[in-house]
Amino acid sequence: MNPHLDELQPYPFEKLRKLFDGITPPAGLAPIRLSIGEPQHATPAFIRDALVDNLGGLANYPTTQGSDALRQSIASWLERRFGLPKVSAATQVLPVNGSREALFAFAQCVIDGARPDALVLCPNPFYQIYEGAAYLAGAKPYFVNNLPGNNFASDFAAVPDEVWQRVQLVFVCSPGNPTGKLLSLAEWQALFELSDRHGFIIAADECYSEIYFDDAHLPIGGLEAAHRLGRSDFRNVVMFSSLSKRSNVPGMRSGFVAGDAEVLKRFLLYRTYHGCAMSPAVQAASAAAWNDEEHVIENRRLYREKFAQITPMIAEHLQVGLPDASFYLWARVDHLGLSDTEFARRLQAEYNVTVLPGSFLAREAHGVNPGAGFVRIALVADLAECVEAARRIAAFAQQLSNNS
Repeated sequence: MNPHLDELQPYPFEKLRKLFDGITPPAGLAPIRLSIGEPQHATPAFIRDALVDNLGGLANYPTTQGSDALRQSIASWLERRFGLPKVSAATQVLPVNGSREALFAFAQCVIDGARPDALVLCPNPFYQIYEGAAYLAGAKPYFVNNLPGNNFASDFAAVPDEVWQRVQLVFVCSPGNPTGKLLSLAEWQALFELSDRHGFIIAADECYSEIYFDDAHLPIGGLEAAHRLGRSDFRNVVMFSSLSKRSNVPGMRSGFVAGDAEVLKRFLLYRTYHGCAMSPAVQAASAAAWNDEEHVIENRRLYREKFAQITPMIAEHLQVGLPDASFYLWARVDHLGLSDTEFARRLQAEYNVTVLPGSFLAREAHGVNPGAGFVRIALVADLAECVEAARRIAAFAQQLSNNS
């Protein structure tokens, strides 16, 4: 067996199941699960119709590169959304079966195992795929802690030069999971300059980019930042996006990678052998989704309504604020006298509300686990259910305050 499998930790939701062993929540309280980032808004009818109307494509093997129509719909969306010049649908766009699959596969393609002591740099806390992808590619993760004292930013300047010399791949997540933090243009510029100096590739995970709260300040994407900084060839930058959150189709497993044509040429070669072509029916439905923006505007409205009502309710008791973007609240709870795991376990046991302990999303690095003392609250349920969850969380927090 691959010895790197032994380096993998249990996935956060497996840890959560073990944390809840032996719990029997109150029977009179309906369960509310805000632990997993699974969109629960309705899938738009036109996407379902496009999927059904193209089931005839199941009779054909799909190509790894995907259809011209799908790649062009993605290229056109990139141009509209990020103000990019002409994006080549033939060389700068590649459909993938969701960003999770592609993020993992990308590391296997990019990491050069012949170079000793390879590092993959990523934020901490982080989407757990980054770590697994690094280990199974024969590299090790190097964590940059996202701490409240730095407003959850990644301090790239604090990374020692000898570390940068070993870095082959950098994962960035903007908007961030779980913090909702956005990279600024200045931060992108610093990262690009480091890439030029040390030769690493940047993998920009942007699957939350369309859930934001201010129409005047849209999240900056990696390709947009490159273009604005005079790097319109997108050298050494590849972005990853998905329809799961944008269009409420997590079960469709549809996304794309886009950016540096030379990098994507090699990734396409890898994927040809990897065997991960997208179903023709899913391709057709995906093209329809990328070509439409009205359903995305409505999706944002639903999230904005929830955050506007629920953030103040929770902020009365937990240390939390509106994120830059995404559908998570990253709430500090340790001031109530409990660890994040104790808070989550008791909230489940006493109020039947499930949240995810922040320490499950992070690793001990540089003397601290930056997720400890926080919980991630995914506002993915409908408004009424989220409001009820907020009431229960507030009641639990008030109970803890009274007891202390």
